[in-house]
Amino acid sequence: MRGILGRVLASDAPAATLLIRLMVGGVFLAEGVQKFLSPARLGSGRFEKIGLPAPEVLGPFVGTTESICGLLVLVGLLTRLAVLPLIATMLVAMVTIKLPILLGHAFWGLNLRELPSYGFLSMAHEARTDLSMLLGATFLLIVGAGPRAWDAALRRRLLAGHAATE
Repeated sequence: MRGILGRVLASDAPAATLLIRLMVGGVFLAEGVQKFLSPARLGSGRFEKIGLPAPEVLGPFVGTTESICGLLVLVGLLTRLAVLPLIATMLVAMVTIKLPILLGHAFWGLNLRELPSYGFLSMAHEARTDLSMLLGATFLLIVGAGPRAWDAALRRRLLAGHAATE
């Protein structure tokens, strides 16, 4: 099976990749759902406090994206595609929330929340989950979902169908 679908579904990753999928998918699914359960604290209200534009649209959009893509990563379905929006989400979080902490001041209309200290170590502490999710999602983008995933089952099925037509 060649082409883009073959590359999306392919993976030579070890079975232990399931652990990374459980971590990344579970965290994003939980965070996405919480943006709907506690919108004032974790969804649109939080985005408004940060200074992001259109928080009433952005909150539900990010919550939906994290929930759907997190679930796809958990089950290993279209994993390489599902992690792309999650990587983008983490990069935006790093710039909009963590960069002001590193700099110690607001910029571009983004607000700086009150913390006991600012600078590299404070930013590193606040960014630990974001960085872990960014690296985990990037790992899955590179290696794929692994053998214990719907991607692997779908690829086997497509390969069997392709072989039967030849």
